[in-house]
Amino acid sequence: MGRSSDRDKQHLEMHHGQWRVVVSVPRALHERLGTKLKRPLRTDSLAVANRLKWAAVAEMKAMIAEVEDGEGRGALMREAVRMAELRRLAKDHAEVENLDLGIELRADELAGRPVAVEADPETGAEVPVLDPERERLAGHYAAIARGEATPLGHYHEAYMASLSVKPRTLGDDKRAIAFLLSWCEANNVRPTLEAITTKVAGRYMDGLGEVAGGQSPVTLNKYLRRLSRYWQWLQRRHYVDANVWQGKTLEQPETRWGEQERPFTDEEMLRLLEGNATRQMADLMRIGALTGARLDAIVSLSVGDCVDGRFIFKPQKKEKGPRACPIHPDLVEIVARRSEGRAPSDELFPEWPGPKKEGSMRERSFKASNQFTEYRRKVGVDATLPGKRRSLVNFHSFRRWFITKAEQADQKENIIAAVVGHKRESITLGLYSAGPVFEQAKRCVEAVTLPTRDSVRDAAGG
Repeated sequence: MGRSSDRDKQHLEMHHGQWRVVVSVPRALHERLGTKLKRPLRTDSLAVANRLKWAAVAEMKAMIAEVEDGEGRGALMREAVRMAELRRLAKDHAEVENLDLGIELRADELAGRPVAVEADPETGAEVPVLDPERERLAGHYAAIARGEATPLGHYHEAYMASLSVKPRTLGDDKRAIAFLLSWCEANNVRPTLEAITTKVAGRYMDGLGEVAGGQSPVTLNKYLRRLSRYWQWLQRRHYVDANVWQGKTLEQPETRWGEQERPFTDEEMLRLLEGNATRQMADLMRIGALTGARLDAIVSLSVGDCVDGRFIFKPQKKEKGPRACPIHPDLVEIVARRSEGRAPSDELFPEWPGPKKEGSMRERSFKASNQFTEYRRKVGVDATLPGKRRSLVNFHSFRRWFITKAEQADQKENIIAAVVGHKRESITLGLYSAGPVFEQAKRCVEAVTLPTRDSVRDAAGG
């Protein structure tokens, strides 16, 4: 059981009145990293510090592991895992015995020669004493090589390399394994694949909220799903016997009426469209409102993606390929203005370039999303509930508004789904053809019009 956050000071120390995380560095790495790694948490609350520390501990230990890898320990552990794989694939008992002998000899080599002798307290006989660090390394190697202690994250890099998902999801995968490692340390569980049984997975599910800093059940379930996907990948390759995360889902509080994220009202749409927005924000909102497209798909458009009367949006969520959407007549001027003098490969929204940092997990739309949120609040369009961080209205509310207006205009459900990229059966627009389905989609898009003061007043009966 984890320590009480009221008293637990593991990996914590007070510095200038606030808590910081401290992780000891192995002696062999002192010259490169110092004796300890430290990171401020900027809180004087021990309870809060305990909620924040594990993500920092996981990152710092990952840094140590990277340096250790450079020092050769990582290569040694990979060798041990390879031995475990050979042992698992052995044809008979004789081959297993032969491998076990090799493992024993290698472990003896790693343990090295005795550094001292001491007297046995019972017999008085001299007993050789090994270097403690080398002895631990030898024992760790042997446990891994015998298939008793495969490190949790050993296959994780290969697993992530096999995925075709957004950088944000890869970030979720990294956090999921980091939280599990931190929980194992806090609860004295060996951080190995073999130690994570179904029962241990259940304990972790119940304790994840504390390790992850009290995030919502929706977010916590996302991390549990990422672990489940990793274990499925391991199971298919016979690295584990079963997916211990199957069925591990935290109960989510029922969303009551009035608490769901929703479309913008027409009044809110007017405030957004008539406000003092920048040109790029005004263009972005109108494209969102008259296509129902997701924010990242819009800001990722190139000039060449906006020709022949259609947008070609990159795949989003579970879409298998790029998706065509007719360009609404009210967007023709925006597209023409933004395309003028630019090559097909140029960005339609250069104001929001992709992340500059290589390997960044942020989507290209990150800054656009933040700027829209700031603008939305500035013009008084918000809907927050006590205890909830996320507003019930956000850029995705343009998508909900478009779908609502298309439905109110008596457009067919399957055509609306084709336009916005919802999962559908046997309906596709095609990227370049001008067939009958595309013509239906064009009529669907043109059935949606932006609200005006007069339309809002008429709807209100004024």
